[in-house]
Amino acid sequence: MLRFTKRADYGLMAIHYIAIHDDLGAVSAKRIAEEFAIPAELLAKILQRLAKQGLVVSQNGPKGGYALTRRPTEITVGEVVRALEGPISIVSCLEQDSACPQMEHCNLRRPVRKIQAAITQMLDTMSLAELTSDDVPELLAIRR
Repeated sequence: MLRFTKRADYGLMAIHYIAIHDDLGAVSAKRIAEEFAIPAELLAKILQRLAKQGLVVSQNGPKGGYALTRRPTEITVGEVVRALEGPISIVSCLEQDSACPQMEHCNLRRPVRKIQAAITQMLDTMSLAELTSDDVPELLAIRR
């Protein structure tokens, strides 16, 4: 099962919220935290990471908050996930320094690498703007 960590989940929720409220200017961390019941301290750390990676910018002052550094069509879900979690990896045994006891006998490394590449490609081609759309991309549509 592929799951996002809480940090990635909250980060995607926050940056998506900023993207859909872009017309209002900067969005406060407090507003986001209240909207999604995210602990304020955790959200602050997440937003700091996104700012450090250049995806959002922090604006000080009474009307301050966070705003995107680029249009939502120019920021991918993959960028957000990597900014918060580092390289995208679905299983740890594919990493270079893995100490998997089955490494010598495993016949799944190559197929799993293909799955990981496909997931990474999908995340890297899906923009924040697409998250706001009601349409399901053809790639994700269930085929019968």
